[in-house]
Amino acid sequence: MDFDASPTRGALAAAEATTAVVRSRPAMLQAAMTRPEYRSPLGSRYATAAMVANFDDRRRIRLWRRLWIALAAAQRELGLAISTEQITAMQANADVIDFERVAELEAKLRHDVMAHVHHFGELVGPGAEKVIHLGATSCFVADNADLVMMRDGLELVMDRLFTILEQLRSFAIRHRDLAALAFTHYQPAQLTTIGKRAVLWAQDLALDLEAIAALVERLPLRGVKGTTGTQASFLALFAGDHTKVRELDRRVTAAMGFARSIPASGQTYTRKLDTWVVNALVDVCSSAAKFANDVRLASHDRELEEPFGSEQVGSSAMAYKRNPMRCERICSLARFVQSLGVSPPATHANQWFERTLDDSANRRLVITEAFLATDAVLNLLADVTVGLVVNPAIIAANMADDLPFMATENVIMAGAGAGASRQELHERVRVHSHAAARAMKDHGVDNDLLQRMREDDLLGPHVPRGDIDPRGYVGRAPEQVDEFVAEVLDPLLLAHAHRRGRFAPRVVV
Repeated sequence: MDFDASPTRGALAAAEATTAVVRSRPAMLQAAMTRPEYRSPLGSRYATAAMVANFDDRRRIRLWRRLWIALAAAQRELGLAISTEQITAMQANADVIDFERVAELEAKLRHDVMAHVHHFGELVGPGAEKVIHLGATSCFVADNADLVMMRDGLELVMDRLFTILEQLRSFAIRHRDLAALAFTHYQPAQLTTIGKRAVLWAQDLALDLEAIAALVERLPLRGVKGTTGTQASFLALFAGDHTKVRELDRRVTAAMGFARSIPASGQTYTRKLDTWVVNALVDVCSSAAKFANDVRLASHDRELEEPFGSEQVGSSAMAYKRNPMRCERICSLARFVQSLGVSPPATHANQWFERTLDDSANRRLVITEAFLATDAVLNLLADVTVGLVVNPAIIAANMADDLPFMATENVIMAGAGAGASRQELHERVRVHSHAAARAMKDHGVDNDLLQRMREDDLLGPHVPRGDIDPRGYVGRAPEQVDEFVAEVLDPLLLAHAHRRGRFAPRVVV
């Protein structure tokens, strides 16, 4: 059987195919064309074409059609009186969609799924019309199609994460031993390296990729469960044969590219699955926002900068500005996705018994918007990580005043190793450090902490002579970069190597 039920790539390619016959848009949208029409900026400005295509109305209805075909084909194989000609008629018209006709039918029937059942029936003719949606409820097409689109959307998210992680890998290796100030509480702490900082960003995103890959493996189809999940209608169709009903569920599930269906459902699959999916997107956006906030802070200190076009304008008034607008947009969109995370658990908690319809409008908005916004975030993240600018001279200058402070921990460790009291060493370092800092703040003088410690009888023997080499104070940061790349990142990228080249970033404007 040849119909669009294959996982991810085949489904998305078919969703964007130009062979589908679409005579017009829905009547309600036709009318709207006579007045200004609102378009979501997620679809028109931010998200990529592939993610938009994954969730557009045409893809959704084509999936409904293919679910009806898969159901009828499996019912025929298991002995129901359905002919090859009926299946062929359904396949031949699977991509013929007249949305204006559907709108007319829905205005009369007040039911979106039944409008499409009737329209598909008109296309396939009276011979095949009678076997469309046989034994099924609306959630057979609606829920199963949603799960296919979410699964394929997660695949697209993983494609983007793979590209970003490859770019961060190169960045981390290139700057593995470039010393820089580290911060705790956004106050200068010990030193790190730019490469090690990139490892922290990559580690979050690697955890996200691992979690989403596991989620895709776990994600079931709703399958063929009937009106309230009891499969009673299918049991009646197969004259009480439980084995055939179970096999029907298995065959449709396999036809849609899933390893299993959910073991038990009401009318809908448990909405807990939506919380899994949206929470995974929230996690991805949180990781992206952490990166973007770090870059925004570093760009204030001129240590790092996001890519900036040769003709890009930073401000309409201040021509010298180089605002980190991509990273700011990442944070803005990520905050939106995070706000969507509260809806799925609330929807799940408020499904009464086998189902209520108060989930429908909420899910239609939340799930699609969460995917489109996450896609936009990752598109921006890919754009920034491929061209992130490092300014070593600024990094060195920003370290200069704080390097003497960095030496204090080694002084304390050396003194303790020689037998002095660690507490006494710490106290003397504390006093001299605060005095040196106060002189810098009050009088604008250079940091003279090293000289103060050299003149201290307890600390002096353990203070390094001459200039301080920052590389001596980064600990194992360069080695940690090497180890993370070799032991974590490379194996993960190898496991997902089939994703290389599958992500076509949208140009960021």
